[in-house]
Amino acid sequence: MDATVKRRRLTAAAIAVAVAVVVLDQILKFWVKTSFYLGEDFEILPFFHLRFIQNNGMAFGMEIGSKLLLTGFRIVLVSLLTWYMVRLVRAARVPVGYMIAVALVTAGAFGNIIDCVFYGEIFTNPYAPMTAELVPLGEGYGTWFHGLVVDMLYFPLFAFRWPEWIPLVGGDEFSFFDPVFNLADASITVGMFMIILFYSKYLGSKWYEPQGEK
Repeated sequence: MDATVKRRRLTAAAIAVAVAVVVLDQILKFWVKTSFYLGEDFEILPFFHLRFIQNNGMAFGMEIGSKLLLTGFRIVLVSLLTWYMVRLVRAARVPVGYMIAVALVTAGAFGNIIDCVFYGEIFTNPYAPMTAELVPLGEGYGTWFHGLVVDMLYFPLFAFRWPEWIPLVGGDEFSFFDPVFNLADASITVGMFMIILFYSKYLGSKWYEPQGEK
């Protein structure tokens, strides 16, 4: 395939995936945040709920380090991944599927950056049963870079109680899958699994260097 044609395909794939993920992620977050009160759970199917929660941390509600440090890390990561994708396009040596996987990770990280950077400035954060409102810039619940990430996708696939005779966990409830996450988290996860399962050989600098470049 001609290098120019491949560059166009890689660029189109990256832009289409990134825009779709970010736009859909933000639409869903805006709708949930302004339509659900904090903690509200709506059952769509027995194994699929919309449950509105917020968190300070990383994907699937994990919390690591300070809020500002975590937001800064996300921004650096997205900047590096964007630079990496530009290099991949210029080199035109990787398949479109790999570009899509990297774009999924990048767009997912960027989607959560939007929450962290802006949501504290533009949303209220009332107690239940009140729902949040979109307000003029600066009248929200927090400050720049200290917004809360909105999560809503919950898949309680199954649950059971451990038999009493089992040591340590006997009598305890067990449920799977407990984490509540958002579309951006799902995008990151799918992208990472794609890379690990199908495209791991393309990790490394040689794939973003044009043929013949050392």
